[in-house]
Amino acid sequence: MADPVITDEDFQKFREFFYRKTGIQFDNTKRYFVDKRLLERMADTGNAQFRSYFTMLRFQASGEELQVLTNLMTVNETYFFREEYQFRCLVNSILPELVSRKKDSGPLRIWVLPSSSGEEPYSIAICLLEMWAGIHQYDVEIVASDIDTHILDQARRGLYSDRSVGQLPKPYLAKYFKRTAAGYQICDDLRGAVEYTRVNLSDRADTRPYRNFDVVFCRNLLIYFDDVSRKSAAETFYDALKPGGFICLGHSESMSRISSLYKVRKFPEAIVYQKPAE
Repeated sequence: MADPVITDEDFQKFREFFYRKTGIQFDNTKRYFVDKRLLERMADTGNAQFRSYFTMLRFQASGEELQVLTNLMTVNETYFFREEYQFRCLVNSILPELVSRKKDSGPLRIWVLPSSSGEEPYSIAICLLEMWAGIHQYDVEIVASDIDTHILDQARRGLYSDRSVGQLPKPYLAKYFKRTAAGYQICDDLRGAVEYTRVNLSDRADTRPYRNFDVVFCRNLLIYFDDVSRKSAAETFYDALKPGGFICLGHSESMSRISSLYKVRKFPEAIVYQKPAE
């Protein structure tokens, strides 16, 4: 029997289906990457033909196979203190402005999406502890979300390679991590400071509970979306933010090219985007 193959028609069907489910669009340059993972899952699930696998993927009531495949298809490339200038913007400019007009005793809430393996939300927590005097006056909640359940488990474990911590200042590495045979283990206090949740940004049912955030970090995700999905994501974040809240994007991303809902704010450290205050 000949080895199974993914035809051009199969690739197109899968690409359209995956886009509808996740907002992520694969172009032809990703063909080898997509085909390899589809063939792996076909073999693991006992489907000799793409048609039978695709039928299972679409109609499986539990959605378990779609989640497994999504975990394989998403890219999680990050490290501690990546684009650190935005963290300085958070502590030097964004948070002081937020607390200056804060009228209630509730916590300041930060949403990080995608969480990837935790480097970004834990970096934010470290920066708040080390650089922001207000941490002793205000309660801060950090929620970090991702579509990939496997990567969320990694984030909760908080175990990192030499490469992941390579940009971390050495005093912070010594203070918040323990060297083990398996890598660098982040301390329990920081692990407990971040709540990890599974969220599909393209599913309004998933994102509807996420409201009343002061700051959103969504860095280097929208580059994988097309214009329609980016606009939908911008609207989702608009609903998630409090009036006057801020969103930080990756250095190559611009909200001005996606949506007119936000104001551009040019702080000394970085350009960020703000939901207009009421």
